[in-house]
Amino acid sequence: MAGVDRRMLDRIGDEVARATSIVRYAPGSQFSAHPHTGGEEFIVLDGVFQDEHGDYPTGTYVRNPPTTSHTPGAADGCVIFVKLWQFEAEDRNQFRVEMDNGLPTHTLHQDARETVRFMSLEASQSLRETPSGGAELLIPNGNAQESEDLLHERAWLRLPEGAPINLTAGDEGTKLWIKTGHLPFTAAPMV
Repeated sequence: MAGVDRRMLDRIGDEVARATSIVRYAPGSQFSAHPHTGGEEFIVLDGVFQDEHGDYPTGTYVRNPPTTSHTPGAADGCVIFVKLWQFEAEDRNQFRVEMDNGLPTHTLHQDARETVRFMSLEASQSLRETPSGGAELLIPNGNAQESEDLLHERAWLRLPEGAPINLTAGDEGTKLWIKTGHLPFTAAPMV
């Protein structure tokens, strides 16, 4: 769509795909109305994402399960991190939540397949764990060192099952979105 740009981070499948991407909506842009047959979850990284259900400011985490639909856009522009086709077909758990509620760590969503958390690490604070089922990490704000790699704001990292998270927050701290346990379920959508 005009004014909507996407940077693909991961894709499994063809036209209909299990996908993870960063999407930028230019001011005044809008995507056509569409259903989310396989579900959608997103984080607003910058600006205000909008649809007929409301406004979603920076820092909002949204889960739109299978059978939901909307007409997304951004009057003033926005950037989102979005994951498509990654829900169980029976999942109907729809919600939105502000990720940073003042607690250093809290669970945003948890079910039998995955756990989604938000963490706020202070400068030089470390996160060391080896999550079952692999992990994905997104840094909405700040930077961190993960083993040998310096991860800047909006960096995305996926670690396979058995790989440890060995992350240390930068000088100004960092905010993290972490999803664990879900990687054994990665497959192209069956349509």
